[in-house]
Amino acid sequence: MVPSPSHSDPLPPNPQIIQQFLSSVLSQRGPSALPYSEDTKWLIRQHLVSLTTAFPSLVPRTATFTHNDGRSINLLQSDGTVPMSFQGVTYNIPVVIWLMESYPRHPPCVYVNPTRDMIIKRSHPHVNPSGMVSIPYLQNWIYPSSNLVELVRNLSVMFGRDPPLYSQRRPNPNPSPSPSPSSSFGRNSANSSIASNMGAAAFPRPGIPPRAYPPSPYGSGNDVASVARLQPHTEDPNEVFKRNAISKLVEMVHSDIVGIRKTREAEMEGLFGAQGVLRQRQEELDKGLKEMQDEKEGLEQKLQMVLMNADVLEAWLRENEGKISSDFQVDDAFECVDVLSKQMLECTASDLAIEDVVYSLDKAVQDGAIQFDQYLRNVRLLSREQFFHRATAAKVRASQLQTQVANMASRISQYTNG
Repeated sequence: MVPSPSHSDPLPPNPQIIQQFLSSVLSQRGPSALPYSEDTKWLIRQHLVSLTTAFPSLVPRTATFTHNDGRSINLLQSDGTVPMSFQGVTYNIPVVIWLMESYPRHPPCVYVNPTRDMIIKRSHPHVNPSGMVSIPYLQNWIYPSSNLVELVRNLSVMFGRDPPLYSQRRPNPNPSPSPSPSSSFGRNSANSSIASNMGAAAFPRPGIPPRAYPPSPYGSGNDVASVARLQPHTEDPNEVFKRNAISKLVEMVHSDIVGIRKTREAEMEGLFGAQGVLRQRQEELDKGLKEMQDEKEGLEQKLQMVLMNADVLEAWLRENEGKISSDFQVDDAFECVDVLSKQMLECTASDLAIEDVVYSLDKAVQDGAIQFDQYLRNVRLLSREQFFHRATAAKVRASQLQTQVANMASRISQYTNG
């Protein structure tokens, strides 16, 4: 893994080393992976690279962040100084920018990181006593247009209006003519201090002296004179235009990627729904095919039975064809086994014959062959006679059922006695 860039170097870190470091830590997998979502790691890398390019004093690194509930997690931070201009002089304010787990969808956490010779100004409108910074740019953070470069520029403007830190005069323990080293906000001294102090809470804050605040944002006039003066921060307009164009292009590409992803997700949801419908239809088709196969097998079995019965009837006809004489009656072809069966046969034959006669009468009256009153009289007589035949058939059927039940009971008793 590429080592984290150090703040103790007198020269700004190499941009290529920073890019390799970010690519390494953001591509890790497993328990050591940083807790950022995969679809935002590329944008996080771009934000940090752009920040290091615009403000070389802010160097990205990984560190352990402890939440208020005691949870500790490894996160990315940008540690260094933010330049600000106050009364025509440029000073460097040490800060730590923490990229939380939900970054860049939510704003980062910014803390001022005072050295041992600095004290946070009381009742500052944008910095609380713990060093946490709250400015309108953080409160109005908009994903994905908001970025770290604009955040630092807003911090520089806000700090220039009302500096959050001032230096305190430390007593000289050895009264000698040699001058004691004065505190400085220069880039080298701030970087060396940041390298030894991980965060605002890593060292004890000095107590605020019981004297009135000096008019200067960094102590008395002597303290201000001891602050290292830096050259005003200027940038090439072409580089600014190029950086803004690249940032705008990145935002447009990211927006297009998000739109394409949403469209593809909607298409995938539609395809998954269609796949579910097709699977359901496949199950229905398989079920219908199985039912048709079962019905086919049943019909084939019935066909075999019909063919067998046809063979039996044809064999009977071949056997009895020569036995039929010219004066043979059709009614003699059936012999009843008992009296009830004979009576049932006669009632059924009479009922069907009357039904045929009534049908013929219907056709005759429609054709005008008989008079309508004659038709009604004949139908009345035939209906009465048909009623008697049907009633007799019902009684015979009931008697046959009783006889069958009695025979079954006698057989069961025989089997049980045997």
